[in-house]
Amino acid sequence: MKPHSAAAGVENVLKILEGRWKLVILFQLFGGKVRRFSDLERAIPAISQKMLIQQLRQMEIDGIVRRIVHHQVPPKVEYCLTEWGQSLCPALDALLRWAAARPDDGIREDPDIPSPAELVAAHERAKHT
Repeated sequence: MKPHSAAAGVENVLKILEGRWKLVILFQLFGGKVRRFSDLERAIPAISQKMLIQQLRQMEIDGIVRRIVHHQVPPKVEYCLTEWGQSLCPALDALLRWAAARPDDGIREDPDIPSPAELVAAHERAKHT
């Protein structure tokens, strides 16, 4: 594969994953977890309902997340990763370890978003639940 085409492929994947909350949502769904919308809202308290809906919808369009609608009263909607979405886990694990190894400069861009080290710890805990 030529470097240009490899770079374009990585760039396309990064475009799919860009968005303030997409990685946080991914980590909530890794490991084959199926989560109700309300569970995701509670797990990510800093995200607005509107933004969570937008991010999940885009992730569904991109083939990363599957939306499961249970036709019952009250309505029940669940989300899980597609097989392709789940296959991101090893790559993101490696990226997280790389980011967590960065020297801490004491600057946090946004206190509502977990640091890479916090995400690594949360992801490790999630693997064992």
